[in-house]
Parts: sequence; structure tokens; C-alpha cells
Amino acid sequence: MSFQKRLLSGEFVVLAEMNTPKGVDTSQLIQNARRIKGRVDAVIVPDMDDGVMRMSALAGAVLMHQQGMEALIHVYCRDRNRMALQSDLLAAYALGVQNLVVVSGEDVCNGDHREARAVDDLDELGLLHAVRSLEAGTDLGGSDLTGAPSFLVGCAIAQCRDEKSLDNELEVAAKKVEAGAKFLLTPPVFDLSRFESFLGKARSLKVPIISTVYLLKSVGAARYIATNEPEAGISEDLIRRIRKASDREMECVRIAAETLVALRQLSQGVRIVTLGWEHRLPDVLEYAGL
Repeated sequence: MSFQKRLLSGEFVVLAEMNTPKGVDTSQLIQNARRIKGRVDAVIVPDMDDGVMRMSALAGAVLMHQQGMEALIHVYCRDRNRMALQSDLLAAYALGVQNLVVVSGEDVCNGDHREARAVDDLDELGLLHAVRSLEAGTDLGGSDLTGAPSFLVGCAIAQCRDEKSLDNELEVAAKKVEAGAKFLLTPPVFDLSRFESFLGKARSLKVPIISTVYLLKSVGAARYIATNEPEAGISEDLIRRIRKASDREMECVRIAAETLVALRQLSQGVRIVTLGWEHRLPDVLEYAGL
């Protein structure tokens, strides 16, 4: 069953996020993908996340399809104007990529090409409207298409510092759902009680909610997030657990797996994010019983 059918029929889905290489050697990407084939429902391929230049997400998605795996790609407006975005969407559909996640791109000033200029010809809502227009057979210039695509489109919600910012974020998400988004990706979940509180509000959007499991890599990584992003909900107990473990790396894997298992009872799917540790995805899945 396809990812789209599983999601829209209410079944639990598992996604793994995998970055493309910074170069043309795709051997590691393909090797890591093969190790989780049949254990996840699809792979999410980011598009130059964190403002770091990499091989395009579209190329990564095609490589996943060549391995017999379904893929979703990030699409955003930072690097392309409306013409290039529509062109890439048509190309994606023609190449078999029919799952999109509309997200906001990180500021390029924090990336590895700080002299680059952001485009932002459209915003996220504008991009969602562009997708809907293409599906209706017309581009944003008003010209008819020769054959129209059909996509499953999702959106993401940002980490929120307080209830007010969460309410504002959910209002924006509601507009994205109205514009065509069919599912919602959450920020990384570390505090399950806080996540349940979030769900109490997010379910009003009446779309599948896919929660995010983030693989911490060390005590330092956990401490950095706890200090700089307190809204993420990393507790001192969690940091202490990693620090006291005889094998800290494996303890981080166990924590991710335990979070995944708990989220199966709360959300309709999970996205596993490892940020360069894709080789650890099989371990997370194994500990989670998947």
C-alpha cells in the first residue's frame, strides 16, 4: 500500500528523513536507504536544510524510487521564484514524486553560502496555492497545462515558546490546511505530556498528525537544545540519563526508540530525524520493534 493510501486510511506511518550528499557520491545515501527498506513507509528528503548546499531533494527522491522506496520532498520558496517552483513541481510529478512537504527554509545567513540571496517570491500559502493551481491544470500565469499533476501535500508546524505562539501557529496551519495541506509534521517531541497538550489543540485541524522523533547524539547535543530551545522540552532527567549511560550513543538510540513507541499511541505517524546519523536508523527501528 502506498504512503498516501496508508495515511489517508488512518493507518500508522513511519517516515525516515535522509539528507542528500554534498557532492555526487550517492553510495552512502543508497546504502543507508537499503538498510531500512521495507521497515519504513517512505523517506523524507530535505532540500538544502539549514542553508547548506547539497544535491537537490528531487534527485534524492528519484534515487529512493530507484531503490523501490517511496519518497517525500521538502519544497520551499527561499531559493526559487514562482516559475522555478512550478517547473520543479511538474518535473517531480513526471519523475514519479507525488508527495510534498511545504516548509519554510532556514535563513541562508546561517548556512555555508552566506553571500547567497534568498528569493522568497512566494510564501508558504502562496506555494500551496500554486500546487492547487497546477493540480487544476493552470499555472500561476494563467496558462493551461498539458496534463495536470496530483500531489499529496503536507505542512510543518514550528516549535512554539508558549501557548500564545502555539495558538498563532495553529491558526496559520489551519490556513495551510484550507489551502490544501493534508497532513501536519510536528517539531521534535521530547516531552510526551507537553505533546499531548499540543495534540488537544492540533486535532482541531482534522488532518493526520505525524510527530517527529529526533535522535540526540550526545550529552552536549541535548544540553545545547535544552539551553537554546527550552520550548523543545528536554528535561534534566533526560540529560542525566544520557550522561550516566555506559554507552551514551546507544542510550540516545534507546531514547529515540522509546519515544517512537510512545508516539504510536498518540499520533498517526512518526518522522525519524537523525541529522547525519542515518546509519543509526536501523537501530532505532530495531529497538522500537519495527
